[in-house]
Amino acid sequence: MSKSIRHLMARPTPEPVSTTTLSTESTTSPPLSGGNNPSPRRTGAARSFGAAWQAQEQARAAADAERDGSVIELDPEICDPSAIADRVPDTTDTAFDAFVEQIREEGQRSPALVRPKPGEPGRYEIAYGRRRHRAARILGRPLRAIVRPLSDTELVIAQGSENLARADLSYIERAHFARNMVQAGVTREVVAKAMGMQAPHLSSLLTVADAIPASVLAIIGPAPKIGRPNWLTLADRIKAATPEQIDTALAASGLFGKTSNERFGVVLAALTPAPKATRKPKAETLKDSKGLKFARVERSTSGVRVTTDEASEPGFGDYLARRLPEILAAYRASKA
Repeated sequence: MSKSIRHLMARPTPEPVSTTTLSTESTTSPPLSGGNNPSPRRTGAARSFGAAWQAQEQARAAADAERDGSVIELDPEICDPSAIADRVPDTTDTAFDAFVEQIREEGQRSPALVRPKPGEPGRYEIAYGRRRHRAARILGRPLRAIVRPLSDTELVIAQGSENLARADLSYIERAHFARNMVQAGVTREVVAKAMGMQAPHLSSLLTVADAIPASVLAIIGPAPKIGRPNWLTLADRIKAATPEQIDTALAASGLFGKTSNERFGVVLAALTPAPKATRKPKAETLKDSKGLKFARVERSTSGVRVTTDEASEPGFGDYLARRLPEILAAYRASKA
């Protein structure tokens, strides 16, 4: 039976293991296969025995870690991310490059949280620590992790609790995570608990997430400096655009080499509707019975403009101006 998430989260997390001296509470799995290649002289039986021994030792270490919550080292190749994505990939994420270099130089400071993967003995599912897992794979190092037997609900809540502590998780990534949980069949009550928010705020997140197609999000990325109002503006423009216009915006040449925030601006600008051309009304020329022009009438939404032709009818403009009060009174009388 799974323990309550409160009890699990209340359990103390050990201090990071030094790269030179291991804690007596930590159990380290055998080195990764990439750094311990078998000699060509070893027989197939020896290699088979070595692989079986390594799997047995790793299973034993994981079992010990489940009991006491200690940190162990796992081969990142047997660890799978949670099925519910909480990150939006970004190929221009320089912060991640710096994160990898920090781990290269200083080691993995905080452990990931994993659970034995249901239905797949010998594999683990990551509750949180995706970036640490990715960095470990890049560096060819073990993933330092705590193994706990979490239920599906506990896994989601643990993943959401970790998200709340992340200063670098953008608005759209939070919305993306909430939507992914709902689409995976997690109840809104559990999603709200995992996100640490009230139902109205969750509905707001889901509204934004549902309005941004996956193709648009894949091009823009996490856009850490872009908040809800701008995403809502983009959602409105996407709704008003044709599929062809959206495809054109996502293929804009200005996207190349830009940061995620800048790509948002490029896509938003590309979907900005062109201003509607205001049609200037055609002017009407007034002629007398002999065909002589005596005035010009221009109509617009704001009124009517009359220009008299002083060359053909001198003084008519002054006469018309003096008679305007009488004309107005006659007009009003006709409406009575």
